[in-house]
Amino acid sequence: MQYNVGMYGGSFNPLHMGHVDCIIQAANMCRELYIVLSTGGNRDEIDMRVRYRWIYQLTAHIGNVKIIVLEDDAPSKEDYTEEYWDRDAQKVKDQIGKPIDIVFCGSDYDENSFWNKCYPDSEIYFFQRNGISSTEIRKNPYKHWDWLPNVVRPYYVKKVLLMGGESTGKSTLTINLANRFNTNYIDEAGRDISERSGTDMMMLSEDFTEILLQHKLNEIKAISSSNKILFEDTDTLVTQFFMGFLNDPEIAKNKALSDAIDAINEYDLILFLEPDVEFVQDGDRSEVIRDNREKYSNEIKKLIRDHGKQFVTISGSYQERYEKAVSAVEELMKKEDMND
Repeated sequence: MQYNVGMYGGSFNPLHMGHVDCIIQAANMCRELYIVLSTGGNRDEIDMRVRYRWIYQLTAHIGNVKIIVLEDDAPSKEDYTEEYWDRDAQKVKDQIGKPIDIVFCGSDYDENSFWNKCYPDSEIYFFQRNGISSTEIRKNPYKHWDWLPNVVRPYYVKKVLLMGGESTGKSTLTINLANRFNTNYIDEAGRDISERSGTDMMMLSEDFTEILLQHKLNEIKAISSSNKILFEDTDTLVTQFFMGFLNDPEIAKNKALSDAIDAINEYDLILFLEPDVEFVQDGDRSEVIRDNREKYSNEIKKLIRDHGKQFVTISGSYQERYEKAVSAVEELMKKEDMND
């Protein structure tokens, strides 16, 4: 049987695979399905606009699904009691503007629920619970990664940044860590751009601008397909250091851009690689830096600290660096288990 108008509501905090299955089935059973996104202005929830986009991206192709937003001021879900029920149900009915033939909900509700009391003229359809829980996901999304749709996963991806001076093993370690944790990574954006004149000493100001923008765009793209963690080789502050070192002719403009990008960059862990491994000349690496590695490494550290960021130092042999880096990443992920 196909119904004219159906409704399926929830907070979707976060949206999970159980919700996805229910939405698909409900849409199949109705000519029009309205998804009611409930959001609390006084509750600590994922931004409503983020949740709206998740639902939209999963349903845009279906054609008969519309999303409406229902906001309340209850301080918690437990406080969302009968005083809110009739008022909010009327808001939903007014937005839909036509008789609601069927209301879909999970089997954790019973005949005394909000749905039965507020929609007495509608048929109530109970989807059987499949064990997936938004509450459990909020406790530890990484433990329940398979419960998250692909559109939701980027919201939870941890970002690990590797920084340091030239020839400290950043690029190799970045790839090794990505392989170790079965995820992806982004390269240092400036490697190819800096060689457009054959030497980085002849870089144009627009080269630095492109590096700054390209790295951020690479991050945005990569995070959409990351498996819990994204590893990044270098960021805007290291580029800012090299702008000064390589005499960017319009450094003031690019420094402003670098600072602006840094202001929106957030990392869950920063690993700073010390210059205590052998310097390897690879292409156009600076001999000036080679001859005073500690000095320039400290300049980068100061730049990071001046921008209010903390980091974990990684030193020793390549094996010791790998072990320390893996341990730091595992500790980062273990914090989520501790919150479980």
